[in-house]
Amino acid sequence: MAGRVGAPILQDFVVAVIGLMLLLEATRRALGPALMIVASVFLVYTVLGPNMPSIIAHKGNSLSEIVNHQWITTEGVFGIALGVSTSFVFLFVLFGSLLDRAGAGNYFIQVAFSLMGHMKGGPAKAAVVSSAMTGLISGSSIANVVTTGTFTIPLMKKVGFSSEKAGAVEVASSVNGQIMPPVMGAAAFLMVEYVGIPYFDVVKHAFLPAVISYIALVYIVHLEALKAGMEGLPRAYTPKPIVQRLIGIAFAIAVICALSFAVYYGMGWIRPAFPQSAGYIIFGFLSLVYVGLLYVSSKEEPLELDDPNAPVTKLPLPGPTIRSGLHFILPVVVLVWALMVDRLSPGLSAFWATAYMVFILLTQRPLMALMRGRGGLGTAIKQGGADLIDGLETGARNMIGIGIATATAGIIVGAVSQTGVGSALADVVEVLSGGNILAILFLTAILSLILGMGLPTTANYIVVSALLAPVIVTLGQQNGLIVPLIAVHLFVFYFGIMADVTPPVGLASFAAAAVSGGDPIKTGVIAFFYSLRTAALPFLFIFNTELLLIDVTWGQGVFVFIIATIAMLLFAAATQGWFLAKNRFYETVALLLIAFTLFRPGFWMDMVSAPYSEENPTEIAAAAMATPLGEDLRLRVSGLNDLGDPIEFVAVVPITEGATGEERLENAGLLFRDEGGILFIDDVTYGSAAETAGLGWDQEVLRVLRPVSQPSKYLMFLPALLLLALVVFVQRGRNARITRRTAAA
Repeated sequence: MAGRVGAPILQDFVVAVIGLMLLLEATRRALGPALMIVASVFLVYTVLGPNMPSIIAHKGNSLSEIVNHQWITTEGVFGIALGVSTSFVFLFVLFGSLLDRAGAGNYFIQVAFSLMGHMKGGPAKAAVVSSAMTGLISGSSIANVVTTGTFTIPLMKKVGFSSEKAGAVEVASSVNGQIMPPVMGAAAFLMVEYVGIPYFDVVKHAFLPAVISYIALVYIVHLEALKAGMEGLPRAYTPKPIVQRLIGIAFAIAVICALSFAVYYGMGWIRPAFPQSAGYIIFGFLSLVYVGLLYVSSKEEPLELDDPNAPVTKLPLPGPTIRSGLHFILPVVVLVWALMVDRLSPGLSAFWATAYMVFILLTQRPLMALMRGRGGLGTAIKQGGADLIDGLETGARNMIGIGIATATAGIIVGAVSQTGVGSALADVVEVLSGGNILAILFLTAILSLILGMGLPTTANYIVVSALLAPVIVTLGQQNGLIVPLIAVHLFVFYFGIMADVTPPVGLASFAAAAVSGGDPIKTGVIAFFYSLRTAALPFLFIFNTELLLIDVTWGQGVFVFIIATIAMLLFAAATQGWFLAKNRFYETVALLLIAFTLFRPGFWMDMVSAPYSEENPTEIAAAAMATPLGEDLRLRVSGLNDLGDPIEFVAVVPITEGATGEERLENAGLLFRDEGGILFIDDVTYGSAAETAGLGWDQEVLRVLRPVSQPSKYLMFLPALLLLALVVFVQRGRNARITRRTAAA
């Protein structure tokens, strides 16, 4: 095959045509007609290019070119997407199915219910938390709905949620499982290849928005419970005083931290001391911990799969429930350690975690039978083997949809690269947006949602990121906003996962409606409104990359997390129309304004005090000298792009050491020439910061923006918090008046 790229023979024609037809039919059977139709349209477009409207017309491609591009090269079906899904997405899917088969899914649900079931709308809050815990190990929203929803949806209905709202809560929490590290959706693994950063960095950037989104969903459920006047389920025990509970939590956190440090430094000592046998020693240590945790579990009654339709009289006790499955945390620890601490590749990390999961599946039943002394060792060994086979089968079944989706999306990506429609579509989007970065973000979001009506999340991400991610980066640069590529891909990813929610083809909504007995379209609409917090986050982290933990310290990260969480809770209160009481229109507007200010205080501060001073381009050396070391000088330049078309953009030039302004600019890789008061770039050093910023020879410098000191943007929090205090005061007063009227009546 490698020897005849560009020159397919008859055998290649036959295999490629039959293969493409079989792939399209497999797509129709596994995922429905939508993705199959979209891929077919792109194939037809590849052939009929000359007959298309002028803006998207192209020369057209012969069958030979299509066979070569789509089947023989790595531009089409057998491209990056399919390669990533077979290399390591499958291992993560398999890991999740084996862990669920071992009983971890049921364990997470029971723990969530034991801890949160007593609260207002408790079963719904427990559904969110159990979906978050299942989301740690599952990258599929539909699998998450089916796993946790069969238990949580009937319980939510029992405490007062309608069928549609119960299904919508489960959908909103399950879809977020795809953005919850360490095992994110399949698209996150594709991001590693497309953006060119390690999976560790993807997890780091995605962590904060995912946690904030889940906290906001718990709050939305709380607001729904307040609106309906719901109560929680009765506790199974009398709680200890709050101070005693806080001391217990602090002690547990301290023990976990101490264990983490001991393990970290213990590993650091074992590997250099025993380089040849370190793996065996670590496995032996893990096995000892596993047997110890299994012994603790054996002292508790096994967690049975409860009947969700049976009446609930009391909640399980938290202590025994948590102790009954602590060993399920070990494989997750192995995975997180391999990914985050040892920085192994995602594939190798998933391999070790899956291998350890196989060990647990084969041994947990026999060891538990021995520890409980109830006999039946032979039966337990057989059941362990049966669990392993069942888990492997489930993993393979779960992978079918992902594998087919990535292969078929490869057809679309191949057609885009072969026909050049990507640049044509980019031109259309640029014209529609008028070059405005916010408008193009809205258009990208809308395109993702429209494609999401028919495409699975992974295929949606592949198509939209291939078409529009480069356009957003370029337009951002032209607007003076330097958008990191990871932020753009996460933006597309977030709207891609909305594909499982949006009617009329939100697959997760259909799965939830099948369990709840509600209307799937209505379930999808309610779930969409619950997911607005997920839709708002991408716009925020494009303009405030601190949310993605880009260039922040630990202290800044904690501060950003606290402020962003408060802002997201206020945004949720505004969109749900309820804060401390039912919102009036002006209170909703005020809450949205406060949330925006907390998320992006710099927007208002830039209006009060400009962050840059505009200098005459010919005075660029003086501007460079006046710029503090480590700060960036911004240049708006005009020139020609790679295709010879005129282009304007903003380049960021970092200023480093230098005795004069000219020397500082030269260290950044820039030499200039002045032609009658017009400044041109005369030379750019290869590999310099200036070249990285996109600057090139003979570009005209239109504007020079020098950074100036401005008051802290966080001062804008003061008026926002005062406005929040006013809203709280007004709503509490209204609640007090309602209470007095009710008492008088």
